[in-house]
Amino acid sequence: MSEQLLPERRQVNWLRWATVTIIVVSVVLPAVSLLLRSFSFRWHYPDVVPGEWGLDAWTYTIDDTSRVFESLGNSLRIALLTTTLALLVGMPAARALGQHQFRGKRVVEWILMMPIIVPALVAAMGIHIVFIRLGLTATVLGVSLVHLIPATPYFVLVMSSVFANYSPALEETARTLGANKIRVFRHVTLPAISSGLFVACLFTFLISWSQYVTTVLIGSGILITLPMVLFPFLGQGNAAVAASITLIFVAPAVMVLILTSRSLGRGSTVMGGFGKV
Repeated sequence: MSEQLLPERRQVNWLRWATVTIIVVSVVLPAVSLLLRSFSFRWHYPDVVPGEWGLDAWTYTIDDTSRVFESLGNSLRIALLTTTLALLVGMPAARALGQHQFRGKRVVEWILMMPIIVPALVAAMGIHIVFIRLGLTATVLGVSLVHLIPATPYFVLVMSSVFANYSPALEETARTLGANKIRVFRHVTLPAISSGLFVACLFTFLISWSQYVTTVLIGSGILITLPMVLFPFLGQGNAAVAASITLIFVAPAVMVLILTSRSLGRGSTVMGGFGKV
């Protein structure tokens, strides 16, 4: 029996090392390159390392005139509010799609996927006029509402897969024992869906964090976020400053990769689709 399992173990180890290698090549090496670039003063081809080192890029980045920390705070507030709104809007939809079969379900699924198929800019341009009349332009709430357009489908997609593998029998048992809805959700439902909910919230946060065009449009150029500070430097040729700001910008993505690695591991049902697991 052990001899039969040995080739399978070798295959698993080989796949594990291959995965680690891919992660190192695609994530770690570019990050190291950005780090070196951020501390470089001159780095000419074909030099492997910078010819001259300096702190000018980081000195500018941490200075108030760069607006990096101001934009960082705005990005955090917008992303957190977007995640909260997606949680309130997407949770009921995800449970209905994951646990119930009803007429028109396919239509609802397609409607929820439309923001992924159609660019969010198309919807944002129409919403912009309405937001001007409502006074929501250049506000954290207005930008967060627009970020919901691309973020909500991903939240619902993840959570509907989680609910498809969740049995409500325990909830019914808790109710028969006298627990009210709040206690049932807190002590029964939430622990069962917590890992999937964590992944869905992190993905939603990251999608909002990376929005640029919709933020420029609804924010009217007044509400500055981190991508708005970063992108001009990518076109101006100031590679050192662009690298230092990029390291700050990609930090949440790295945290998402680390925090969700276990939840997205082998046998995970988090990414199974609309109740098709």
